[in-house]
Amino acid sequence: MARRKGRIKDKWREKRWVTVNAPDSFNNIPIAYVPITDDENALGRVIEITLFDILKGDPSQHQYKLYFQLHKIEGEIATTIFKRFEYSKEFLRSLVRRGSSKINFIIDIKTKDGYVFRVKVIALTHKPLNTSRKHALRIIARDVINKTVPEMTIDQFVQATCYSKINSDIMAAFKRVIKVRHVGLEKVKLIRTADKETKLLEA
Repeated sequence: MARRKGRIKDKWREKRWVTVNAPDSFNNIPIAYVPITDDENALGRVIEITLFDILKGDPSQHQYKLYFQLHKIEGEIATTIFKRFEYSKEFLRSLVRRGSSKINFIIDIKTKDGYVFRVKVIALTHKPLNTSRKHALRIIARDVINKTVPEMTIDQFVQATCYSKINSDIMAAFKRVIKVRHVGLEKVKLIRTADKETKLLEA
């Protein structure tokens, strides 16, 4: 008995393409053009790009990776929220040198409009430091972040992160104690949105 030939579904043709825009902090510029099956399944998808893909400036911006999560889809446009910022692995490897100290520091901090981020600071020195000096630098970094970030909205914070404003503030504070070779935000991750924060406060 001959097998009945069914019509083969072309799943790719069933998809529709949407333009993915960056958040307000990057003026909603288009960052990707992606296929989706339906709106519901597409929400939550994460788009990875580099800072260079947005600013088109210095080639060194390729060393900073950005992650945006699809938040809302209206017609052919998908809006996103900032999800994560981090150094590329290659850039991290290039920073580490013999005969210097590496200081890491992690802090959770909330913006003025209720978004909570986990921030990992990295600092590298010209020469080895003892434990007490490292501890002093961690305290300085924590104080700078605690003083500045709670006064920022999420858009201001994302810009300060990606445009190295926070790095500059920490570096300036460090210089009063010791000169360091590099200081930056190795990783910044959104761990709670303002909506979830509001629900937690109401509970």
